Amino acid sequence: MGNCQAAEAATVVIEQPGGKVERLYWPTAASEVMRSNPGHHVALVTLCRAEERPDGAGSVRVTRVKLLKPTDLLLIGQVYRLITTQEVTRALKARKYEKMKKAQSELAKQQQQQQSHRRVDDQVVEFNAGGEIDSRNCHNEQVAKHERDRQKGAAAQSAARSRQWRPSLQSISEGAS
Repeated sequence: MGNCQAAEAATVVIEQPGGKVERLYWPTAASEVMRSNPGHHVALVTLCRAEERPDGAGSVRVTRVKLLKPTDLLLIGQVYRLITTQEVTRALKARKYEKMKKAQSELAKQQQQQQSHRRVDDQVVEFNAGGEIDSRNCHNEQVAKHERDRQKGAAAQSAARSRQWRPSLQSISEGAS
């Protein structure tokens, strides 16, 4: 008597797509649950509290879902959800699309920065066109000097790598005893 809550906590809770809740009283492999529910994957459900909304409507509850491997073990006291294969593929495609969009935006930023640097270089060249030293020649000389310095540094590093420490050992005579 009185230990009902303890028994509830000592179960594996599996939420099925139709709203049905299945309780298991022992640790189970995810592959067994997937085998009994074909076309579904098992995911661990974690609830996270996000920060308050800017409009002052309170905090937002965010549910995170982590897809489990078939070899993972469903632990007692955790809540799991069955997710259809279509939902998994949709989520993976969405994640891939987000990564691609992020990479494209970063590439566009880099290209904008390079174009702004080129504009500044062109303005410097126009400014120097009145008989002063041409910045393109200066730039080419700097690049050539940098390349020579880099090659010298690489040669010095390879020479340093090839040398090894060799101890100078004095010979010990073995005396006849």
